[in-house]
Amino acid sequence: MKQGFSFVTKLTAASLIWLLTVPAFAAIDGKTSPAKALTEDQKILHVLNRLGFGARPGDLEKVKAIGIQKYIDQQLNAATISDPTADAKVKNLEVFNMSTAEVFAKYPNPGALLRQLEGGRQAQANAKARNALMANGDMPPPPADEAQMTADQRRERQQKIQELYRKYDLRPANQMLPQIVSNRVLRAVYSERQLQEVMVDFWQNHFNVFSGKAAVRWYIPSYERDVLRKNALGNFRDLLIGTAQHPAMLFFLDNFESVAPNAQQGGGNNRLAEAVRTGNIPPRLREQIKRNQNLTDAQLDQRISQLKTQQNRPKRGLNENYARELMELHTLGVDGGYSQKDIGEVARAFTGWTIADPRGYRRAAAGMINGDEEKRLARIQRQAGISEDVDSGEFYFNERWHDKDAKTVLGQKIEGGGVNDGLKVIDILVKHPSTAKFIARKLATKFVNDNPSEALVGRVAEAFSKSNGDIKTTLRALFTDKEFFAPENYRAKIKTPFELAVSSIRAVGGDTMSGPQMLAMLNKLGEVPYGYQAPTGYPDTAEDWVNTGALLERLNFAVAIASNRIPGTRVDLANLAAPTRSAILDKAIAEILEGEISPATKAQLIKQIEQPLPEVKAANEVDDETDDAPPMRPGQQGARQGGRQSRLLEPSGNPDVFKAVSLVLGSPEFQRQ
Repeated sequence: MKQGFSFVTKLTAASLIWLLTVPAFAAIDGKTSPAKALTEDQKILHVLNRLGFGARPGDLEKVKAIGIQKYIDQQLNAATISDPTADAKVKNLEVFNMSTAEVFAKYPNPGALLRQLEGGRQAQANAKARNALMANGDMPPPPADEAQMTADQRRERQQKIQELYRKYDLRPANQMLPQIVSNRVLRAVYSERQLQEVMVDFWQNHFNVFSGKAAVRWYIPSYERDVLRKNALGNFRDLLIGTAQHPAMLFFLDNFESVAPNAQQGGGNNRLAEAVRTGNIPPRLREQIKRNQNLTDAQLDQRISQLKTQQNRPKRGLNENYARELMELHTLGVDGGYSQKDIGEVARAFTGWTIADPRGYRRAAAGMINGDEEKRLARIQRQAGISEDVDSGEFYFNERWHDKDAKTVLGQKIEGGGVNDGLKVIDILVKHPSTAKFIARKLATKFVNDNPSEALVGRVAEAFSKSNGDIKTTLRALFTDKEFFAPENYRAKIKTPFELAVSSIRAVGGDTMSGPQMLAMLNKLGEVPYGYQAPTGYPDTAEDWVNTGALLERLNFAVAIASNRIPGTRVDLANLAAPTRSAILDKAIAEILEGEISPATKAQLIKQIEQPLPEVKAANEVDDETDDAPPMRPGQQGARQGGRQSRLLEPSGNPDVFKAVSLVLGSPEFQRQ
């Protein structure tokens, strides 16, 4: 297999970059004069591209039959649309049918599971045995960590983990991310509720969390199901509260550890904690604790060791991460009129918003295996003062951690107390004019063009404010605005990598199971859902996606799709067969682009149809074995891929046909929407 792209392919990509910068509507006519109004067919294609992930074969005719306005109304009322195909495609993605506590227990981290199991009485016995043997010189000391293990020790450890997973019907934690990504891909490809899927994608980036940060990926199934998807077309206030209280966001931005400086951080077994602090644990106290909590000496010693470690850590304090991003990224915008003092006051209002058993993925499965999971959770609830109906991995409000003093945010006094302090902040932010303008601008950038006019932003912001943040009302104002169907906005936006991948499958009527191979290809393209490390989420403007390297990867993906190289994804292009390559190209342009192509692009494709296609480069599998999954976007700090290349299938189909389709999918006209 060739390692890299040929000079001709790179030259082609460079020329396509130039073509992408030409105004789309003018380029189609080959003129630079003012564009005429969109035709009815163009309006339909515009709606299918902007309110969804592009047209499938036959979609234009379906929308034409019911009318554009009726189609838009249906999409705005997604709950009324039957969606059996998409539902059937995702029904076996089990993480979306489980609570977070169930995901913790079913998908433990392998290393953490083994450490927890080896930390009990058996580990104490093993340690004594090893010490005795080492004293006689019969065996070397155990390695401190896996990196120091011999090949035999590593193999033995792996076998032990595999036996545990088989015996207790557990799943490796690295199977979660492929399910999370498959859920998004399959719904985007097959759902009739296209606008809802577009808005899930929009809100996921607006309220971004990063799957590579410790426990976050265990929280994502619930985050998407119970917050993003549920409220995607609902009310912005509900969406904001849902994200603020969800453990995915609390963990990602560290608010689950935010504590008022003068808060009481003790609790639980205060007598034992105080005894550990003073270094004096009387035998009578030991016996009393063992009896009351049904502990062995080894288990009590382990508890004492944990308390010592906790007491040596720096005290928790106020964390401003969430407060800052709440105002800068979620509501007001960076120029929204808040100060550093406001950030501190908002952080104080959200102290005590935390998670029950936040790292339960490390311990839940071990507790189930040992038969002491209920006792473990009961102990956590007792120590933290959590209600019995709050499960592992769920939000709860810790009154002891909350800053009880009055706060002033954006000039408004907050003194309700308790969890209501944070809710009051949310109300202030939702009603603020800067929030209406910030959300309106982001929506206009998403659905109209990369630099929306101030007049358009103002009209959409007014709809947001008057409707008290109703998302449907706000979108309806956007879709009925005169600028939405303005000819200069037709095919004016560059598709993101995720949009490109999904629209490619839809455009050729492909069938996909998604899976790890599609995850690897999305990773190579540069956009995996929940894979952006910064809280900003993936960008949505052309300047972030148009460069030679990115376009080469897009061409690589187009060839892989059209030639059936990606396992689990199939296309049938037999209907595009014709006697000559030129005729095949014409049919592909008619089928995929509805015949709309600029003379410059057409000339470029005619040249390329006679040239060999670039060799498809396999993507590396995503390395997701450790406690912290990797970032997904190449070039970001900490990004890494697995050492193994994902498997590609041999090409299948008519080579001339899949070459023509690859070139059309890689064309500027298809890259734009």
